[in-house]
Amino acid sequence: MADKTTVRDLLEGEIKDLYSAEKQLTRAIPKMAKGAHDAALRKAFTDHLQETKGQVARLEEVAEILQMRSSGKKCSGMEGVIREAAEALEDSGDGTILDLGIIGAGSRVEHYEIAGYLTAISLAQRIKVSGVVTLLKQSLTEEQAAEEKLRKIATALMNNATTEAGA
Repeated sequence: MADKTTVRDLLEGEIKDLYSAEKQLTRAIPKMAKGAHDAALRKAFTDHLQETKGQVARLEEVAEILQMRSSGKKCSGMEGVIREAAEALEDSGDGTILDLGIIGAGSRVEHYEIAGYLTAISLAQRIKVSGVVTLLKQSLTEEQAAEEKLRKIATALMNNATTEAGA
């Protein structure tokens, strides 16, 4: 483990964590899209995959600005969230209900990323690296929009779901 004695050290750790998380997601999102039954959900994942690839590139740009390596740390938190998403993809049953489970997993992914970006932005603001703040805010905005899109799809699916006893 690297020593963290400054806000910059902490920011660099956050950037590496986010980079690892986004790289993991470039492999996980296609599986989530493939497992989705609803066309809108599948498209939301496919669209967000392209954004995620852009976020990876943005984090590489952030690392250049900070003169650091973007890699070198494994994001165990995202690994766990992705593992939960994989479990949701293994379930069987009604397609709409399964999609709602996938959306729940996707929402947890987005919330994890949002927390990471908010932290990194706060740290970058503290050490006054505005170029980094701007890049991180672009990714944060995309993550928030992705989470909102998942919520809208979930609402539509729930409105269309068959109501059963005990539902």
